[in-house]
Amino acid sequence: MQSRKRRHMRIMPNLTLAPAALIVAATAANAAPPELRTPAPVIHLADNLDEADGLGWCIDTIGRGLSDRLHAHSCKPQGGDVQFRLVETTGQIASVAYEGKCMAHLHPDDPSEPLGLVDCDAAARAQKFVYAPETMTIHPSIDDTKCLGVGAYSRSAGPFMARDLGFTACTEADVRFQQWSIMQ
Repeated sequence: MQSRKRRHMRIMPNLTLAPAALIVAATAANAAPPELRTPAPVIHLADNLDEADGLGWCIDTIGRGLSDRLHAHSCKPQGGDVQFRLVETTGQIASVAYEGKCMAHLHPDDPSEPLGLVDCDAAARAQKFVYAPETMTIHPSIDDTKCLGVGAYSRSAGPFMARDLGFTACTEADVRFQQWSIMQ
């Protein structure tokens, strides 16, 4: 009976390590850049996270065609409404597909609809953003404590995937959800 107990004791530590090893393996599997096929210019999340086809995550207009609301979406190989560029002279994030339309931080206190696509106005404070290459983060020009990030959960969006997009405290979210690459 005592030898049986010892065997059981030796096995249990290995079993407790197995879940930890799976967590590390799952994290490592998700920590990879996307296989981006979207033509430049494009602003995309540096980590592929769970995008099923390895396409990565881009800023996108919600729905088909022009929309005044934004979210994160699988980067589409053909480009289109997932193509945005940073206008370095003004700090605006401009749509490539919809000329004259820019991202705006419309409702800083309302996380349900924080971002919109509006007529570009170089004087509008809500349209001014800063890209910090050393941290790969994007924040409003008036608040460097908030970072642009994607939501923790993905959802189906037709043949693609989508996530929420908004600003959160830079120190409160996983950096994988807040690090962006900009291809001009």
